Amino acid sequence: MDETQSRYQAAKARVEALRGFYIHLIVYIVVNVGLFLLNMLGTPDSLWFFWPLGGWGIAVVIHGLSVLGRGWWLGADWEERKIREMMEAR
Repeated sequence: MDETQSRYQAAKARVEALRGFYIHLIVYIVVNVGLFLLNMLGTPDSLWFFWPLGGWGIAVVIHGLSVLGRGWWLGADWEERKIREMMEAR
């Protein structure tokens, strides 16, 4: 595989990861708005919609960090540095 194909595959994988995160975020918002409305119309004295909002919210944040924070922590740059370090160590 040449350089251009490699870069294309990496870019394609990045776009697919971004798309997956955006879909996850949209579904999270739509479902939780629905749960909020259901809670307010059905049992407004008991605010139970916070539980799925918070639990699923943690998952969305982790997903977002894994996609959007790639260069920030354990991303491609980190991976390349570690590969070079291990190759030089041998």
